[in-house]
This record gives sequence, C-alpha cells and structure tokens, in this order.
Amino acid sequence: MDIVRLGPGEEARLRTIRLKALHDAPNAFATTAAEAAARTPESWSTQISVLPTFVAVRDGQDVGMVRFAPDEESTEMGWLISMWVSPEIRGEGVGGALIDAIVDFATSTGVARLALDVADQNAPAISLYASKGFVPTGEVRTFEAPRQHVHEHRRVLKLR
Repeated sequence: MDIVRLGPGEEARLRTIRLKALHDAPNAFATTAAEAAARTPESWSTQISVLPTFVAVRDGQDVGMVRFAPDEESTEMGWLISMWVSPEIRGEGVGGALIDAIVDFATSTGVARLALDVADQNAPAISLYASKGFVPTGEVRTFEAPRQHVHEHRRVLKLR
C-alpha cells in the first residue's frame, strides 16, 4: 500500500473517492453526498489546492483518504478531516497510515496541535484515534436537521 498526496489535475480522483466515502458513511461527515456531487470542477480544484489530501492506494485502487485543514484562527492548530477507509480493508492498518501522513504533514508545517471531530457512534474510529494519541477535549456538537441524530465530539493530538 502507498500513501500519495493528490495534486493539481486530480480533481476527478478526489471527487470519486470523496463520494464513495460520503455514500458509505453518511453520518461520519457534515457534508452530504448530494452536496458534494453538486460541487463544480472548480470547487474540487480549490479543495486540492487548500486542503492537502492524502490517498491510500492498494493494488492500483484508491482505498482511503484524509485531508488537512488549517485552522481559521490559529497557525498553531490544524484539522484532520475527511478521514475514510474502504469497508473491505478496515482494520488492516490503512487508517493508521493515513493518520501518520497527516501528522507528518502537520509537523512539517509547524502545527502544534491537530484536532478532529468524530461521531460518537463510530467506535472503531474513536479507538483508532485514541491509539494514535488523540484525546477528547470535552467539546461536542450535533449535526443540523435532518441529521440531528448525529452527535460528534472533538479530539486533539499535541504534536509539540
């Protein structure tokens, strides 16, 4: 398995894997599949340029993704977002490798803390994040209607 960073010209690839993730795990993301499908090619291009995106590739297939988002208020903080691993290979180390890629990227850019939000009912993801050192902050939120049944909590990893 390889972890690669997407670059300019790979908008269709990003769109394909992101839509797979949103269809597979609709309650894991604030964005819906319908919202993502309606985005313009320019929107996908912008995302690649402002959200460093790493994809797990196994046997020539994209099987997972994760992105880094800079914090809007502090250069000391970054966000692990859009984490997804294809269901047929969960538990095989792909998620850990994707997290490592984001941690390495964040560290190389001088970020001191990496945060994420995870759905309370996603026990496997919570376990993975905990194993990588992400600890709960006590901050919680609920998605807006019609998905108000989804509750998330925030976790953070201190990088330095």
